[in-house]
Amino acid sequence: MNLNYLFILFIILVSCKQNNTLRKGAIFELKTNEDNIVSSKELINIDTTHMLSIDKDFVLGKFDYTKHVLFVKVESIHASKPIYLNKDVYQAFLNMFKHAKTDSVDLKIISGTRNFNEQKAIWERKWKKHKQLEPLERSQKILNYSSMPSTSRHHWGTDIDLNNLNNTFFENGEGKKIYDWLKEHANAYGFHQVYTSKENGRTGYNLERWHWSYIPLASQCLKFYNENITYKNVAGFEGSELAENLKIIPDYVNGISEAAKPKTSAN
Repeated sequence: MNLNYLFILFIILVSCKQNNTLRKGAIFELKTNEDNIVSSKELINIDTTHMLSIDKDFVLGKFDYTKHVLFVKVESIHASKPIYLNKDVYQAFLNMFKHAKTDSVDLKIISGTRNFNEQKAIWERKWKKHKQLEPLERSQKILNYSSMPSTSRHHWGTDIDLNNLNNTFFENGEGKKIYDWLKEHANAYGFHQVYTSKENGRTGYNLERWHWSYIPLASQCLKFYNENITYKNVAGFEGSELAENLKIIPDYVNGISEAAKPKTSAN
């Protein structure tokens, strides 16, 4: 066996190892143009040729996004606290942010990626707060606006909360200006409001005018979730045994606006 053959074999083995490391627990990466600003009637041309795998730990939020190859820390000018997002989601937000600035609209990310443990802390703090209620009623109270751990879209790094966590903020003045701008322009950058009014039969969480999801990536995560996650995976926190009774997967995980649902989803 000559040295050239051994060298080529070594390069192939190293390449395969690096590729497998990159694919584990990662969502697919999209190319965007940093300086691309489009009108509200144009959709960004999204390249989906660089697809990576999604695994169960990823969609359940059981990974360290601060060390994940496809995640990045949001610059302080765009966030109210330390926040991480998928790189492509952040790039799409930057494009949207630049456009908003030209219309004198200031977008600020106040929440981004949350892992299982962070969501568990939120859930169990509220579980304790409403301890006077029976377990089922207690869960329903929390579920008005907060997800059970393992079921939150914030696990994926695709969803952002913008400017304020109160619906009333977006009804008047500056808040209304921001919300009206988002309704007109956000879809062009891939962002959709997933928790819209429930007047048309949408189930699950209440209206959230602040919650916007980057659908080109989130729809792939949701598709994987529906195909691979069961109630056995929704565990490890107070009240988790009620998930199936509450129909968490069909009514909450999939309780989103029609525009935000995967086109291949039966839900």
